[in-house]
Amino acid sequence: MNKVVLFLPSYSGPPLGPPAGLLCLASPLRQAGYEVSIIDAAVAPAWRRAVEKETNGALCFGVSLLTGPMILEAIEAAVCVKRLLPQLPVVFGGWHPSLLPGQTLQESFIDIVVRNQGELTFLEVVQRIESGQSLAGVAGCSCKINSRIHHNPDRPVVQRSALPPPAYDLADFDAYEQVGGERRLPYASSVGCPYACSYCTDSVYYGRRFDALSSRRVVQEVTSLVARYGLRDVALLDSNFLVDRRRAMEIARGFLDSKLRFGWTFQASTDLLSKLSDEQVRLLGESGVKHIGFGVESASPRVLARMNRHHQRVEDIFEAARKCRDAGIRATFNLIFGFPGETEADRHETFEVMGAAACQYDNVTFSPNVFLPYPAIPIWPELKSLGLREPERLEDWSALSPGRFELPWLEGAAYRNVKRSVCFFVLHDKIAHASRSRSMSRFARMALRGIRKSTRWRLKHGCFRLPVELWLLRARNRLTASHSLLTGQALGRSPAETC
Repeated sequence: MNKVVLFLPSYSGPPLGPPAGLLCLASPLRQAGYEVSIIDAAVAPAWRRAVEKETNGALCFGVSLLTGPMILEAIEAAVCVKRLLPQLPVVFGGWHPSLLPGQTLQESFIDIVVRNQGELTFLEVVQRIESGQSLAGVAGCSCKINSRIHHNPDRPVVQRSALPPPAYDLADFDAYEQVGGERRLPYASSVGCPYACSYCTDSVYYGRRFDALSSRRVVQEVTSLVARYGLRDVALLDSNFLVDRRRAMEIARGFLDSKLRFGWTFQASTDLLSKLSDEQVRLLGESGVKHIGFGVESASPRVLARMNRHHQRVEDIFEAARKCRDAGIRATFNLIFGFPGETEADRHETFEVMGAAACQYDNVTFSPNVFLPYPAIPIWPELKSLGLREPERLEDWSALSPGRFELPWLEGAAYRNVKRSVCFFVLHDKIAHASRSRSMSRFARMALRGIRKSTRWRLKHGCFRLPVELWLLRARNRLTASHSLLTGQALGRSPAETC
């Protein structure tokens, strides 16, 4: 009985690749002599049978999850394990349980929560379980002792460079390629971001601490993995890759000098990209960077101030787009609409600025979202004063997805108006991109030009009733789908399908 089973529920969109978080947990466990079995529901359609099989004779069952719909599969898996093996400890970890450990432990099918940086905490938890010892005193762990919830002190943060590399040999890259269509490596070269945006859980989870692996280690590990597993793409999971710009350029130069040809993507803020010279951004492109995601969120100075994004400037948006275009890099701008206090005039300002950027630079796409209140974000006190009720149970947080979570300041007609305005904005942009296609017939181009005039009029005047254009183009999902901030891939269903 030295086996530990780790489970990742599926999430919307194609799988990015092997679960980096679980592979990180697996490394110290294996070094300590434990067998680790990883079940990723994204590539294991029969994950329920796999959970039943693998947990038989295991020491414990660990689940990693984020806030949102994936909570439902996490609950289903945990309930299944408890039904079959009532005495088997069920451990929850990841962002959501770390932010709300007490509420998570209120569920009868969860015994333990590993908070925040989990590698060493989870190893100690497993060792205590194996030896039959109490979990009292295990730093970074919350648990039930005599049926009462007990929170041990936080564990001091360990530099990522002191932790072993993820156990990538446990990853079945063939399976992810078969399901997602890409042979891609998700890789975290750093964690954390120094900014303190009021809607973001990153500053809460990492405390605005930026912890990065050395450029030498990143280049050595990534290139070795690319060569060993025949990978074509690397998606850096970093919250803000360009915080240390010198390190970023050393990594780009190392990838280029390796002579391996693979694409890579990352996320950054426009202010940091704008501080790079044109030559430095071209080096990024030459090294294989094909897409950068930018958390722009809004072009309204008033909304940006409410978001505590004082580092975000409109001119940086255009500069980032230009530098990326000149380097042959696609750019996706993330946008948040419906933020508390946002007015129709604020949205119109964002539409105008973003539309101008897209007209000037054909490498720009957008990932628009309606604001979602993630747990423990700094703005929660204000949200409560506006009448927002925080979910009281783990399962209730599964509704935190667009269209399912009600915002008191954005209900009924107001919500439909915001959603349709976003749909028309995305449609307007996608038609502009499609119209540039040389293979498109003259008639099709004229038809799209007419629709684009209509969508521009709607955006200018804020008129979104009877969205005939969206209804007509439901069959053309590629024109209206939003995009992943990390990879630039089209995501899920078209917004037009629900407008």
